[in-house]
Amino acid sequence: MSASGLLAQLLNGLASASSLFLVSVGLSLIFGVTRTINFAHGSFFMLGAYLAFTSVETLAPSLGFWPALLLAPLVCGVLGALTEMLLLRRIYQAPELFQLLATFALVLVIKDAALWLWGPEELFGPRAAGFEGAVDILGRSFPTYDLLLIAVGPLVLLGLTLLLTRTRFGILVRAATQDREMVGALGVNQARLFTAVFALGTLLAGLAGALQLPREPASLEMDMTTIGAAFVVVVVGGMGSIPGAFIAALLIAQIKAVCIWLGVQEVLGVTVSFSKLTLVVEFLVMAAVLIWRPWGLLGRPQAPARPAGTPEQPLRPAGGAGRTAWAVLLLGLVLLPLAAGQDSYATVLLTDMLIAALFAASLHCILGPGGLHSFGHAAYFGLGAYGAALAVRALDLPMEAALLLGPLAAVAGALLYGWFCVRLSGVYLTMLTLAFAQITWAIVFQWDAVTGGSNGLTGVWPSAWADQGAAFYWLALAVCAAGLYLLRRLLFAPLGYALRAARDSAVRADAIGLDVRRIQWTALVVAAGFAGVAGALFVFSKGSVAPDSLGVTRSVDALVMVLLGGIQTLAGPVVGSAAFTWLHDTVARNTDYWRALMGSIMLLLVLLFPQGLAGSAQWLGRWLARRGGGA
Repeated sequence: MSASGLLAQLLNGLASASSLFLVSVGLSLIFGVTRTINFAHGSFFMLGAYLAFTSVETLAPSLGFWPALLLAPLVCGVLGALTEMLLLRRIYQAPELFQLLATFALVLVIKDAALWLWGPEELFGPRAAGFEGAVDILGRSFPTYDLLLIAVGPLVLLGLTLLLTRTRFGILVRAATQDREMVGALGVNQARLFTAVFALGTLLAGLAGALQLPREPASLEMDMTTIGAAFVVVVVGGMGSIPGAFIAALLIAQIKAVCIWLGVQEVLGVTVSFSKLTLVVEFLVMAAVLIWRPWGLLGRPQAPARPAGTPEQPLRPAGGAGRTAWAVLLLGLVLLPLAAGQDSYATVLLTDMLIAALFAASLHCILGPGGLHSFGHAAYFGLGAYGAALAVRALDLPMEAALLLGPLAAVAGALLYGWFCVRLSGVYLTMLTLAFAQITWAIVFQWDAVTGGSNGLTGVWPSAWADQGAAFYWLALAVCAAGLYLLRRLLFAPLGYALRAARDSAVRADAIGLDVRRIQWTALVVAAGFAGVAGALFVFSKGSVAPDSLGVTRSVDALVMVLLGGIQTLAGPVVGSAAFTWLHDTVARNTDYWRALMGSIMLLLVLLFPQGLAGSAQWLGRWLARRGGGA
């Protein structure tokens, strides 16, 4: 360690902070005005880098490097405006989670579009014209281009501040951030305002991607790695706060720089690798800030949102016809291996569907009836999987004992994380669950001695009796059917009614003597336990477990399953998980561009069936019953 090394790392941190700020401030503007959690924002960052590569390669000889480079963010702004007009404008009245589903589907489409246009290889852009060299700082060479990036962040902050304080457009943006319904009531054209803000936000994301090209290659992984960090910056700084986003970007980037500078150190006799903390440091910061100041550094507490769209429908227990249908379905699933063959691929696919259904149902329990929007439910799925795997590998226990002990790891995680999470609500709750999930992922990813690190744990197979024919399928069917039944019973037990009361009005629930936080905490722990059961079954079905079982993608998959099926119906998680698993398997096996096809299908489902597949089927059944009764 040296002073010159620290200075070099801090300067690198400032350059990274500028890029992170450009992405995050666009996301903050979009959320502040439209209240849309734009999961596709990282995709526009990626597009900015790819478009900059193409424009520089083709137009730089005639236009010059910088005019060619700056065409990319303009194209991103136009694409953002088209996205808002053609897609998001149609779902503004839908719940926030459906908007998240639509923007996630857009991520899949854009990623495969980039794959088709530019290929799978990383693309290295040329050095920035006029900034090819380096300067000497305390005996160390520092890239001149990074000095330019350091200056860009404050300049953009100044420009946005002037735009929002000195222009009519800025006044309308600030007003919409505070109360967009009132802005509409005053006669402002909200459609044009939303389009302009979305275009500005995506232009800034494209600018960040374009400016990053001389520093790092354009790749297909830029979208997901960037969006997580951008969400963290927006939440830490305060939703909708531009100065907050700038401060948060500086804070996170500089903490990362210091961690890299520290490297491996001895702390109280324990060897600590600070450089490994860079994988999770932003989520540690976010968790700490949200626990201390739930609305972020410069944010303000969110005002209660006015209800929009279709109101919540009460959950109803299945009637006689419904119970008969469930019984027939269960009997058919029991007999299916006898008809299709016990070693057929259908039993493998159906096992995956059953595990996915239990996982999705455990999330639905707290998401719909509980109103707890979790973005990190995969943490409990992964903890259950790793708990079962370690019971077999480290303790040499049989499968039966591992299936009982594995979910206890998920319950322990929920007891700890839930105590903090239930103190928040809305998007802040969502982001805190994401932070805890990412912290768990980082621990599993780096604890090589226990979890196997990035390689995971392998050789975790069922007991001999369950490894014959369709025995494991029948075991998974019995466990998942029992889990789904218990979750349904829970929602009509006193805890379920209390949970829905807390969702509908926490103030009224508290006034009649319900301990809202304890009820939500209990529900979260119960849901985590069932997610852990699904994870334990998963590890025995695959024979191994890897860190991606706790990743963001797994949590998003669970959300997609619930929303595809319908959040306001008990059958939704089952229908959604079956549809998602079948689509994923079928599409992925038949085309190289399965993400785009699957994303397009999801977009169509969101636009055509906003209540989900099961919810739309129930609505159609009630409509036909009314028509029949009227006739």
